[in-house]
Amino acid sequence: MNAGTPSGWVARWVHLVAPGARVLDVASGGGRHARWFAGRGHAVLAVDRDEEALASMSACDRIATLAADLEGAPWPLPADQRFGAVIVTNYLHRPLFARLIESLAPGGVLIYETFAAGNERIGKPSNPAFLLAPGELLDAVRGRLRVVAYEDGFIDAPRAAYVQRICAVHEAQADNGAVDDAAAALTIGNTPRGRPRYVLTG
Repeated sequence: MNAGTPSGWVARWVHLVAPGARVLDVASGGGRHARWFAGRGHAVLAVDRDEEALASMSACDRIATLAADLEGAPWPLPADQRFGAVIVTNYLHRPLFARLIESLAPGGVLIYETFAAGNERIGKPSNPAFLLAPGELLDAVRGRLRVVAYEDGFIDAPRAAYVQRICAVHEAQADNGAVDDAAAALTIGNTPRGRPRYVLTG
């Protein structure tokens, strides 16, 4: 895969990210998604422990980088820092699930894709620590985010792999705890009845 080509899953759901919203690219590596979102007008924070990979983005407009050990150190961002989208691909550290969800602003979108159980039969990664169990991403967001799309299965491109992926939204809440349709409409549009609208693309 071209290092600059975004995941098809990320590209499929980018329309749910509010124009100009800040994006958090977790375990960004060389920044294929950070660069892509920056090119679409988003301010991006790319976080990774690989300082050399982060340095490759030093000249990129709209991208800030943060070198951090996401697994062996405390969460590196302020507790109140929120983003319009959190992007995670090909990375799994289960203790971060709650932090990722908490990092979403109202109306924010979590787009997550990584390897799943079954991949050990065909290649790397094969360690269960890095493979999602059936339904695991659904369990991670249940009761906290609205799931727009979820898949768990086999793909043959860009290479053969078992993957699990989710797109879920942190819906804005009114004072009474109900979904705030007006606030949601500002982000993602609305139907004639005023309900949030999540356009499903092919």
